[in-house]
Amino acid sequence: MLRPLAMLASVLLLGACSTANVQHDYDGSRDFAGYRSWAWEDPALQYRPDDPRIKSDLTEQRIRQAVAGQLDQRGLRPVQAGARADLKARAYLIVEDRQREVVTSYGGGWGGWGGGWNGYWGGPMFNETRNVDYKVATIQVDLFDGGDGKLVWRGSAEQMMNSSLPGPQERSAAIQKTVGELMTHYPPR
Repeated sequence: MLRPLAMLASVLLLGACSTANVQHDYDGSRDFAGYRSWAWEDPALQYRPDDPRIKSDLTEQRIRQAVAGQLDQRGLRPVQAGARADLKARAYLIVEDRQREVVTSYGGGWGGWGGGWNGYWGGPMFNETRNVDYKVATIQVDLFDGGDGKLVWRGSAEQMMNSSLPGPQERSAAIQKTVGELMTHYPPR
């Protein structure tokens, strides 16, 4: 019983330390220097799945603040009331269940000269294979042209979720970091 728990704990710890898997795509025919203002596309944040355990006004507020801060750092300003935005932004929070096969090896022997059988001693080697279930969270940001409504840029970052429930400060920091990582590719160079 202890071996599977230790294996699960090590997988979750590795996931907590890993960096996000960041991807991006964009329309190469667009002049991104011409985009100066932005507004939220309605709805500003979509959840997949639409699960009340994931969906939260607090989470939406954190993601919206993170995206707005990143757009501001890139010289884009919120559109003035009544004006048309150059870009429309929409974010997604996607949570998926995944499974990973983990092989643990134990037993076997250690090599050395001067002991055991021909310098090797120890018992047989055993492998134990288990499937470990885990969750992956993806934050995706889509930017649409304010004139024609077409998608011009997309960035996403996925990360394995930690099994322990973080506090509000840790959640905010994680969202800020993830959105910062996925927005490093805007504007495209």
